[in-house]
Amino acid sequence: MTKTVHIIGAGLAGLSAALKLTARGDKVVVHEATAFAGGRCRSYHDAAVGMTIDNGNHLLLSGNRSALEYLRDIGAAERLVGPAHAEFHFVDLASGQRWTLRFNDGRLPFWIFDPGRRVPGTRARDYAALARLIWPPAEKTVGEVIRCEGTLYSRLIEPLLLAALNIAPPLASAKLAGAVIRETLAAGGRACRPLIAREGLSATLIEPALNCLQRRGAAVRLEHQLRAIRFGAVRVDALDFGGETIALSEDDAVILAVPPYAAASLIRGLEVPTEFRAIVNAHFRITPPAGEPPLLGVLNGMVEWIFAFPGRLSVTISAGDRLIDTPREELAKAIWGEVAGVTGLPAALPPWQIVRERRATFAATPAQDLKRPGAETAWQNLILAGDWTNTGLPATIEGAIRSGNRAAALIASR
Repeated sequence: MTKTVHIIGAGLAGLSAALKLTARGDKVVVHEATAFAGGRCRSYHDAAVGMTIDNGNHLLLSGNRSALEYLRDIGAAERLVGPAHAEFHFVDLASGQRWTLRFNDGRLPFWIFDPGRRVPGTRARDYAALARLIWPPAEKTVGEVIRCEGTLYSRLIEPLLLAALNIAPPLASAKLAGAVIRETLAAGGRACRPLIAREGLSATLIEPALNCLQRRGAAVRLEHQLRAIRFGAVRVDALDFGGETIALSEDDAVILAVPPYAAASLIRGLEVPTEFRAIVNAHFRITPPAGEPPLLGVLNGMVEWIFAFPGRLSVTISAGDRLIDTPREELAKAIWGEVAGVTGLPAALPPWQIVRERRATFAATPAQDLKRPGAETAWQNLILAGDWTNTGLPATIEGAIRSGNRAAALIASR
């Protein structure tokens, strides 16, 4: 039995590791530098819109097995909502065309033979291109494996991979794209149902986890930033929090679940991803029109996905580096112009908020993927976790939770 496991970082990677360890009876202390848990996956009350919004819009799929197991563990699985079967609504701003992509439940993709279920303007044989992405060469980009053009690409492959990888798909790692395809499209409709945290990310993923950890006796120390790690020859000897230093016993262990740039500042010589991509989110306080789908994909516009929540419409724009320096009100007006056109709502700008994350995810290129370290380190009692570690997935909720599970398993095995 580990005496105490110190988890540095209360994002999803750190929380998932804490849940696994406390479930087996380990003593856990979670240290978080900020005043809140959840990292990039959280909610907060925003004065500009006068309501609680999410820091960013996140979509889960029914095939995200680790994320769903995490939610079952904390008793919050029912807080995810979605359709009974896999379906995705789209609108093309260039043509005005609307359609709904509907997958059949089983692994055999019968839906591609039905013109009413597949992407409009495509033929069944077009989908053979996806097979080349299932197990692609690790060092190749998507653009080197498939042709990034044509109707199927622009109406399905591009929006899917852009959302999952947060980078222009032709530049993205084909290996990471393949992992996405294998766990979604290739796994059949049962793995593709879109699931949304309708009550908010914190109410669904964070607060129930903190409550569960409290019941299990774990300590969560907010505003407790790790300043330095004191290393011995083969083990971490102490954790320096500035005003407090915690000496580690022979049985203690540490899981470092912080962003890559923070980890690199704490561990000399650690190679981590160094390039990042931004995500832009916009929130508008307005009642969605009757019949508005919970999730709508938008093609040939600035907007990419529109999420409908009670009293709010939210927008996500991936690979949003080009918009990082756009004046906020100018950006809000441009986004709302597209949203109003799609939904039929008034053109007048409602109360709004723009949330821009400059370093939302590591750049999912082959070169940056090679920089992702494994969970184990040169020190016996120090393990890494985070969606930027070598999970085999892009930087997603599922990847973060898997990394925490892996870190906890390594601690348990020692």
